[in-house]
Amino acid sequence: MFASKKDIVGIDIGSSAVKAVRLRESRGTFHLESIGIMPLDSETIVDNTIMDSTAIVDSIQNLLNAMKVRTKRVATSVSGHSVIIRKISLPIMTEVELEASIQWEAEQYIPFDISEVNIDFQILGPDSKDPSQMNVMLVAAKKDFVDDYTALFAEAGLDPVVMDIDCFAVENMFDYNYGFVDSEVVALIDLGASATTVSVLKGDVSIFTRDIQAGGNLLSEELQKRLGVSSEEAERAKLGDRNMSDVDPDSVEEILTDAIENLVQEVQRSLDFFSATSSEDHVSKIYMTGGVSNSVKIRETLEERLGIPAERVDPFRNMTINEKEFDSEYLEAIGPMFSVAAGLAMRRVGDK
Repeated sequence: MFASKKDIVGIDIGSSAVKAVRLRESRGTFHLESIGIMPLDSETIVDNTIMDSTAIVDSIQNLLNAMKVRTKRVATSVSGHSVIIRKISLPIMTEVELEASIQWEAEQYIPFDISEVNIDFQILGPDSKDPSQMNVMLVAAKKDFVDDYTALFAEAGLDPVVMDIDCFAVENMFDYNYGFVDSEVVALIDLGASATTVSVLKGDVSIFTRDIQAGGNLLSEELQKRLGVSSEEAERAKLGDRNMSDVDPDSVEEILTDAIENLVQEVQRSLDFFSATSSEDHVSKIYMTGGVSNSVKIRETLEERLGIPAERVDPFRNMTINEKEFDSEYLEAIGPMFSVAAGLAMRRVGDK
């Protein structure tokens, strides 16, 4: 039976929260039907490893019940060090030929045993430097890692019909809302709680991706360590709570400035590495997403360090939104946290 187009819900399991988006598509336009977020305890997922599957299953079920979602079919995604994304160059061949030889080709690029990974690929087109070669995006994810996530949904009584990669879901969301411009080089930086992903796109082709194992938690951890406060107090200080009598605002400001510098430095290293390996392509603009992108200080520090304009992404920008059902200011405030879930909700069964 063919899937009706409207009944997939996008679910993004992050280290700090589970986020879900349900869309309805009509004549090429997406309508926002419902969104929801359920926070997770900081010990639930550590370094992309699921520590407490029951807590996640409960969060997913409670979230979908609160959103009144009836469909069992979901699109979800994975990321982190168990996922490898490589742009490789191979002799020109058809998709069928590559399908037959991809295991052997992939072995040279993947640091895991080939029997332990799920492999997918996309032919990007001929290599501009060598017409006898073609560029291919190779994606590999460790089977046990993917199976852990699939098991969560099975336990929640759901059917994960699309398993994506976080950065591709963000690109999907970006394409719909902002569109790709031929040969323009932009960086999409997804700043999450525990990880940051840097993706560079030229037109609609992803040409560089790197995961950094540091995110917004870095700010809280520094505050906790240097002020000697609890994680809850650090979170409040980070969000600018001025009612904390025993915490000096100037100290908070100084610690946050240092932590933001460290985080931005990691992003800068990734983009410097891209520039060094791709001499003719230079990033002309940065688009920031993820919960941490709400920080004006991070945006300003990025612009200052890189000398490139940076803009916070709005994943609902081109969607049709019923203003009686959704508060536009609220959507504006939480938007960047939903970039992955929105990109997933746009997926269709059988998408490559």
